[in-house]
Amino acid sequence: MNMPVSAAKKQLPRSRPLDKMAPLAFLVALSAVLAVANSRFAQPDNLLTMVRQSAVIIVIATGQTLLMISGGIDLSVGSVIALSVVAAGRKNKAGTDPIVGAAAAIAVAVLAGLVNGIVTTKARVAAFIATLGMMGIARGLALVLSGGVALPIPKAYLAIGARSEFFGVVVLLVVGVAYFALTRTAFGRHIYAVGGNKQAARLSGINVDSHMIKVFTVNGLIVGIAAILLMARVGSIASPTSGEGYELDTIAAAVIGGTSLMGGQGSVGGSLIGALIMAVLRNGCNLLNVSDYWQLVVIGTLIIVAVFYDGMRTRSRT
Repeated sequence: MNMPVSAAKKQLPRSRPLDKMAPLAFLVALSAVLAVANSRFAQPDNLLTMVRQSAVIIVIATGQTLLMISGGIDLSVGSVIALSVVAAGRKNKAGTDPIVGAAAAIAVAVLAGLVNGIVTTKARVAAFIATLGMMGIARGLALVLSGGVALPIPKAYLAIGARSEFFGVVVLLVVGVAYFALTRTAFGRHIYAVGGNKQAARLSGINVDSHMIKVFTVNGLIVGIAAILLMARVGSIASPTSGEGYELDTIAAAVIGGTSLMGGQGSVGGSLIGALIMAVLRNGCNLLNVSDYWQLVVIGTLIIVAVFYDGMRTRSRT
C-alpha cells in the first residue's frame, strides 16, 4: 500500500534550530570582526560591491541547493555559464536585439539542465559523472563557438549592471521564489522526500525520475539567469572562460549554509548565508591585504569544517 507523501516526509530528519542559526551567527560575528579590523568594510560602497560580486554565486547556489537537497549535484554550472554568455555574444555579433541574446543564454542553460536530468535518470548515470561530462561538453562548445576569444555584448547590459540595485532585486526574486517553492508547494515537499529517501518517495507515489528531470531543468533556468547577471556585471565581453570555479563556489556556499551532501537537508536561505560568508571572507581578506593564495586556504578549511559538521549532524540523527 502506498504511503502518503506527508508520511514519507515525517520520516526525514528535521533540522534543529541551532543548525539553522549557526551559519547566520558566524556571518554576523565575522562581519563584526572585519568591521572593527578595517573601517572600510562597513562602508556602503564596499557593501554594494560585495552584493555585485556575490550575486551570481548566490543565484547559482540557489539552484544547486535544490539539486543537492534532492540528492543530486551539478558540476557543470560554470561551463554552462560560459556557453550561455557565448550564445548571447554570438547573437549580439549577428546584430540581434539584446533580449534575443538573453533568451538564447537562458535557453542554452535550460537545455543543458534538461540533458543532465535525462542522462542521470534515464541512462542511470550518477549525477556527479553526468554533470562532469556536461562540464567538458559545455566548456568545449563555448571555446568552439567563440573561436577561443571573447565576444562583444550589448552596451545595454553595462547600463543595467551600473545599477547596483538590479543585482539585489534579481537575487531577492530568485531566492524568494525558490524559498516559496521549497517550503510552500508540493514540488518542494517532493524535493525533501526524494533527497531523504528515494525508495520511500517512490512508495509514496512520487515519480522520482520525472521529479529529478524537473529539478535539473529548473537549475538550468537559474543558471541562465545567472549568466545574464554575469554579463551585466562584466558589461563588455562574453568570454568562453567565464564561470571557472563556479561549481565549487556554489557547492561550498550550499554546504557552508547547512545543505547536506547526502540530500534531504538544506535551505535556500542557508545557501544565501553561505554565499555571503564566502563573499565577506574574500572581501575582508582583500581589505586586510591577505594573499589570494591564503584566501583559498581559508575557504578550503571552512568547507572541510562545514562538511565535518554535516557528517556529525547526520550521524547524531541515525
